[in-house]
Amino acid sequence: MRVVFLDTETTGLSPAAGDRIIEVGCIEMVDRALTGRHLHLYVNPQRSSHPDALRVHGLTDEFLSDKPVFAAVAEELLAFVEGAEIVIHNAAFDLGFLDEELRRLERPAFRESAAGITDSLLMARETYPGKSNSLDALCKRLEVDNRHRTAHGALLDAGLLAQVYLRMTRGQKTFAVESEESSALGTVEQARNLREHVLPVPTASEVELAEHEQLMAELRRECKKGAIWEQPVAHS
Repeated sequence: MRVVFLDTETTGLSPAAGDRIIEVGCIEMVDRALTGRHLHLYVNPQRSSHPDALRVHGLTDEFLSDKPVFAAVAEELLAFVEGAEIVIHNAAFDLGFLDEELRRLERPAFRESAAGITDSLLMARETYPGKSNSLDALCKRLEVDNRHRTAHGALLDAGLLAQVYLRMTRGQKTFAVESEESSALGTVEQARNLREHVLPVPTASEVELAEHEQLMAELRRECKKGAIWEQPVAHS
């Protein structure tokens, strides 16, 4: 199954009030393995970001001034997500902005290009009811390293979401940690650490062995018909 993890950054919180998309990040996964394909777009919103939003993403008017407008990148974005299951954290927020950008271009809603939409925030709320389920909180809970997330970024957050999703959806019957998570972690060193991790096997001391033998001797004396664990096994 083809899955695309998607995140956006915006000038503010309300597409209805004229706020616009300024960044889109997409990361592709096929059959629970990241393929290395991604899409990263900066967009000129043709308006300034709200000061609170600017503090979150750090993308200034000057930086975005020479970037393409959404109309110029819409086809590239829709082609990348075509036919994929899209995973978004708090999907209603991102879809609201994507749909509004597409409406301006007289295009169908974003979900029309996808096989489906999965909201990982709703998944997390079902899995961890009553707890904080922000992306940062999930990274901490699921031991996903996000120390490099000093500011929000669409591609960075899409990558963290991919790791969180893999850990939230790992089946009880599989131990395929390396194949799923090492690809999401994205470094050979971290994958090597998983492979080389060896559980310690404790050995009994001479005193412990002597105490064990003494206990076994006492049990043998108490078993009138002999110790059952020392009797030969009858095969049918």
